[in-house]
Amino acid sequence: MRRRVIFLLFLCLPACSGAYAQVRTETVRIPGSDKAFPLALLPAGTFLMGDTGASHAVRLDSFWIGVYEVRYDEFALFQFQHLDSDSAYAPGFRADAIARPSPPYYDFTYGRGKAGGYPATTMTQQAALRYCQWLSDKTGDFYRLPTEAEWEYACRAGTSTAWSWGDDPAQAPEYAWFYDNSSGAYQKTGTKKPNSWGLYDMHGNVMEWCLDFYVADYLQRLDSASVNPLIYPLKKHSRTVRGGSFEDDVAALRAGLRRKSEPKWQARDPQIPKSRWWNPESPFLGFRLVRECRPATKSQRDAFFEKVIKD
Repeated sequence: MRRRVIFLLFLCLPACSGAYAQVRTETVRIPGSDKAFPLALLPAGTFLMGDTGASHAVRLDSFWIGVYEVRYDEFALFQFQHLDSDSAYAPGFRADAIARPSPPYYDFTYGRGKAGGYPATTMTQQAALRYCQWLSDKTGDFYRLPTEAEWEYACRAGTSTAWSWGDDPAQAPEYAWFYDNSSGAYQKTGTKKPNSWGLYDMHGNVMEWCLDFYVADYLQRLDSASVNPLIYPLKKHSRTVRGGSFEDDVAALRAGLRRKSEPKWQARDPQIPKSRWWNPESPFLGFRLVRECRPATKSQRDAFFEKVIKD
């Protein structure tokens, strides 16, 4: 039986379309472990997507999203087979059949912190997606990375300002870890104020992988009735990352700012070809989970991951 704890946050929050919704949260325990993570169910809605003057109306279906960035303690269950087990909510899961990250040849976090609530970092997008696939197989639910549109919708939490807290950069230290207050390192998740949908570290701490292939003219490619947009990847680079990090100034944390992955993040990787799992030059990069509201079979999930994972 699935072990979940469901909460209702009794707070009326404005969706971007002007409606009001209660944000429900659910805590999911990873089978065979004492590790758990909370998700928030975001309401369907329409919002203006984009940054600094350029915007486009986008409509999204409801979806679940991680309250926190994925933490090292959770990712380690996937990374290290001895921490995993055959325990699962879905039938047929076998821990010894999972492809797992190769051991990094040195500490890619450079001593910034791992266990105890720090975000998982330095993985390639493929590694983040393989974690989602592993978690989907263990639970029977469909986990993936957020699309660009889902990420920005979640970050804005009903606002249309530069940051989810408003337009005043002086408030940034209350909500985000960034260059001015991070001492050059990411911090434990959830130690700053959340946005109005209860999501932590949407600005700063570590940048977060999104599902989309990066294109400079993203907004121009959207049509007048954009619903659940996703630009599928054609190759490994570039993919979209969002949110800014502990290395960035406050302007780089804006809700609508788009960034792209870069091959130089693997510059110190001696492998030929480069690792599918690690970016030694990106200790500033992690990810956040989305869970689909609609069920999907294992074959449907596998087909999806086959489509979005490109070497």
